[in-house]
Amino acid sequence: MVDQIQQDLAVGHDAFTAIVESAVRRFRPITLTAAADVLALIPLAREVFRAPIALAMMGGVIAATMMTLTFLPALYALAFRVVVPKDRKGHTAAMPDIKATPALQVA
Repeated sequence: MVDQIQQDLAVGHDAFTAIVESAVRRFRPITLTAAADVLALIPLAREVFRAPIALAMMGGVIAATMMTLTFLPALYALAFRVVVPKDRKGHTAAMPDIKATPALQVA
């Protein structure tokens, strides 16, 4: 994921966009790889002697995947002091303009 962030930065994206787009782009490959690992350990988890290590490995892969998808982008943004860009009205880009949304206006 860090390599993908670096590639997006080299293309010319700002740091915040590069982090978000890289996390979205790498979500499926990371999740599918972790799922394949966990599914491959299921036969070992059914044996009496190897079940504890198989379950520990499955838990580790799941925990590492969640940390890769959530903690790694946040740590990267924290380490490089990435700020959320603001739009023209001064709002952060992640926050929608509530007044512009017709469904939320009160008559």
